[in-house]
Amino acid sequence: MSASPDQSEPLITATDVGLRLAGQAVLQGVNLTIPPNKVVSLIGPNGAGKTTLVRVLLGLIDVQQGTVARKDGLTVGYMPQRIALHPALPLTVMRFLSLSQRATEPAIAAALTVLRIEHLQDQQLATVSGGELQRVLLARAMLGEPQLLILDEPAQGVDLAGQAELYRLIGEIRDRSGCGVLMISHDLHLVMSATDEVVCLNHHVCCHGEPEHVSSDPAFLELFGASVSEELAVYTHHHNHEHDISGNVKSEPAED
Repeated sequence: MSASPDQSEPLITATDVGLRLAGQAVLQGVNLTIPPNKVVSLIGPNGAGKTTLVRVLLGLIDVQQGTVARKDGLTVGYMPQRIALHPALPLTVMRFLSLSQRATEPAIAAALTVLRIEHLQDQQLATVSGGELQRVLLARAMLGEPQLLILDEPAQGVDLAGQAELYRLIGEIRDRSGCGVLMISHDLHLVMSATDEVVCLNHHVCCHGEPEHVSSDPAFLELFGASVSEELAVYTHHHNHEHDISGNVKSEPAED
């Protein structure tokens, strides 16, 4: 990826966004800015309106209150939470990626290389592991060098070690391209250490800011509980080794 967004202009700005569906208030007075070159994580309980807000940000649902401003010509790559795939469908990873309108052979090759899954290109998509499938979906979202990546539960079905590696790769992609990243997640532990800004949503923005600030915010503690904040302190650190896609250690810790 080699996109170079204007680092001074927000990619998306939502101001006082409100939405009612079936007579229920789904979003209330939401303010949110997604800048380039930052990872923003949208967290909150199930039913908090996270997916609905993303659809509003992308213009898939019209706002009933407030405004959403998108950067002119904004290009977006989207990674879904899951895909429905019949196990008997003969579809290789390469063929799946080539179905994207943005697919070119160099773009696919670059995405596979960045995500370290070149060895999967001829494998049947139905036979890849959960962690491998998430990387394939991320590779597809990267095609076309989008200015904004939207990742819906990117670590779905991935074990703890695989999650850490996946989030590290997402940060690497951001660093390489300067793109903005909006992640939707309810897994707090690793996402809190892999993001620049956290937005805690429960129909309205309960709190937002850097992970260390949000994890001690009274609104966050009320929503998730003080015990979660204590657990997060254990997880917000850096390892001195790396894991591969299957969770195996790739390199040993350096000796003191």
